[in-house]
Amino acid sequence: MTTLVCTSASKAAAPAAQTLPYPSFSSYVRARQPVLLRTARSLTGNPSDAEDLLQTALAKTYVAWERIEDHRALDGYVRRALLNTRTSQWRKRKVDEFACDELPEPEPVSGGDDPAEQQALRDAMWRAIMRLPARQRAMVVLRYYEDLSEVQTAEVLGVSVGTVKSAVSRALGKLREDAELGLVRS
Repeated sequence: MTTLVCTSASKAAAPAAQTLPYPSFSSYVRARQPVLLRTARSLTGNPSDAEDLLQTALAKTYVAWERIEDHRALDGYVRRALLNTRTSQWRKRKVDEFACDELPEPEPVSGGDDPAEQQALRDAMWRAIMRLPARQRAMVVLRYYEDLSEVQTAEVLGVSVGTVKSAVSRALGKLREDAELGLVRS
């Protein structure tokens, strides 16, 4: 009985002696790898990521080896490749998603979480604000909806800080006494 042997598979299985077309590249890598690895570690903060980063940068350098005219400036070329590669990795980073049994949703807080109730309260609040005099309404909106300070509100409206304080105080008092708001909050 004869056994068929695939010649291409047997050649692939035999270890081939690799000869690099650029022996100067391999001597450069052997000589400068520790220094370049320290640079990569400073960029990543993780030894494993630094090795991957250096390998990628050296692969890019190998591809461009013939185009590099001044081999005395190789460290600068490889450092730039390290930096550009790291920047590209940072820009392309993806957020890993993992399937889990339970959704990482926050636990609902009891009381007042009904979206319809919240919307009804917002609507009632805006109607109450619209019933305020124009000047008080402007001050309340600037202070609490636009989140401006009393000084900023005074500057925008061209009044004193004391005027803003007293007008906002009166407006909040009217809102506390508003009948429609009282019905929605209860």
